[in-house]
Amino acid sequence: MSDTKTKVAFICVHNSCRSQMAEALGKHFASDVFESYSAGTETKPQINQDAVRLMKEIYNINMELTQRSKLLEDIPPVDVVVTMGCNVNCPYLPCKHREDWGLDDPTGKSDEEFKKVISTIETKIKELKERLKS
Repeated sequence: MSDTKTKVAFICVHNSCRSQMAEALGKHFASDVFESYSAGTETKPQINQDAVRLMKEIYNINMELTQRSKLLEDIPPVDVVVTMGCNVNCPYLPCKHREDWGLDDPTGKSDEEFKKVISTIETKIKELKERLKS
């Protein structure tokens, strides 16, 4: 096995909420196994502020310091593509493996809805880490 880590891209339409949280949690929980990137087919001027606040509250991660909204062409070639469940036809990104996590966008919803999505992302990141280790 080579010493280069698997590169995982979390893809969403605007790269402002779910994919950003997945990138942050990937870095937080799985940086020893894979490199996390996120991108979208469009970008927003800033990351979703509820996502930023709750990620800070729950994990003490400040996404605004380390992340920004990026387009697909702004990230390096990746091995694994995870779409967030954006119900749009995500453009084709060459990769060895692709999966969809089917997450509802919590934008504009309650903190409870956000926390549910964040918790699901955390679980899925940890599962992905286990699968990629083997």
